[in-house]
Amino acid sequence: MKTTKYFILAAFALSVSSCHIYKSYELPVENSFVSKYDESAKAEKDSTSLPFLSWNEIFTDPLLQEYINTALEKNKDLDDAVKNIDIARAQLKGAKLSYLPAVALNPNGGAAKYGSGKMDTWTYTIPMSISWEVDIFGKILNRKRGAQVAVDQMEDYYQATRSQIICGVANCYYGLILLNQQLALTERTSEIWKDQVESMKLMKLAGMVNEAAVVQSEANYWNIMGTIPDIKNSINQMNNTLALLLHTYPQEFKVSGDMNFDLPEKLTSGVPVSYLAVRPDVKAAERGLASAYYTTNSARAAFYPGLTISSNGGFTNLLGSMVSNPGKWFIQLAGSLAAPIFSRGQNIATLEVAKARQKQAMNAFEKSVLSASADVSNALAAYKYNKEKREFIIKQIDDLEKSVEYTQELLTLNTSTTYLEVLTARSSLLSAQLSSLNAWHSKVSALITLYQAVGGGR
Repeated sequence: MKTTKYFILAAFALSVSSCHIYKSYELPVENSFVSKYDESAKAEKDSTSLPFLSWNEIFTDPLLQEYINTALEKNKDLDDAVKNIDIARAQLKGAKLSYLPAVALNPNGGAAKYGSGKMDTWTYTIPMSISWEVDIFGKILNRKRGAQVAVDQMEDYYQATRSQIICGVANCYYGLILLNQQLALTERTSEIWKDQVESMKLMKLAGMVNEAAVVQSEANYWNIMGTIPDIKNSINQMNNTLALLLHTYPQEFKVSGDMNFDLPEKLTSGVPVSYLAVRPDVKAAERGLASAYYTTNSARAAFYPGLTISSNGGFTNLLGSMVSNPGKWFIQLAGSLAAPIFSRGQNIATLEVAKARQKQAMNAFEKSVLSASADVSNALAAYKYNKEKREFIIKQIDDLEKSVEYTQELLTLNTSTTYLEVLTARSSLLSAQLSSLNAWHSKVSALITLYQAVGGGR
């Protein structure tokens, strides 16, 4: 009786000394960097702000919405992410069931005959064993918590994959709009240059220009015509990229000519640090830190003994060397305490590895937050400066259109204006028009990147 009492007291003392093993994960805030992130993450968030808007509130083009819905339904990368969540949930279920006793039923029976003797009486045993590991030092608890973190992490990866697919489809869609606009502009310009060549030929017959002017205008026409196949090839490649995202065969996708894609100014004027806390990769990095924390706790728990209570019972007709018919019920109850002795060195090494990996997880988390901050800052800057750039280019286009008109009139009037000035003015106009389209697309890409950078795609 005294032995049992001392055993219980010893187990209680050990459990008290190791109570830190039971502590749930909390983000360590020893340094100012993490402290600032933790405070901002707990701040109240506006549900109408950019990170919390659904994708169909951002991408309102009906054709684009149709393509995004198709991608979310058929994309295999997203399907794999869902399967990873299912796997993690199954592992969590197994970790939770570890709290329950293990039950086994192993019925057996037999008889023997020796020589010409009669068959011995049949003997049988129908045993059932129950074994239960008492989680005194949190071994099962930390495994279960680690499994829960794994589920959360897989859900974060799913959200990240979903966001990438949504924004990837949007980038392809607006990329096709850009290329179609470039193709239309280049084809219109080629027709103008073709007319210019004919005009130069007529002016040569009238003695207003020489053969050099005709040849130079033709060379510029062929130069423009040579860019059209490149644009068409880019359109084909963009269509194939979009087909891959939609998990379908290559085809030519329809796009609208609407270039009015923007976000409300209040959503692009700035992004608080707290919004980064909902970004999937940042959340996944923090889950990774939590997982490393529970792994370290499990490594600590390995130093403590394990208490197992087992019970055997059943029905048998074999009692020692005697056979009894009918059989009898039997039951046995036992408890065992297994403490690591010779594996202490290995446990120390395992704990040191777990601590080192926990520090690595902390480094990865800090890096993910800083990287997310840089992504948001870059996207905001790209949006702002490309918007300003396009405004300036539009003003440049207005002046260049006037320049083309004026130089053409002066050349027709046979003034001192040369054909080179006309060619230069037209080339500058085309370049400015293409630059305007590129600035528009860069601004659109920046907005899509910004939406993804703050964890959008819900």
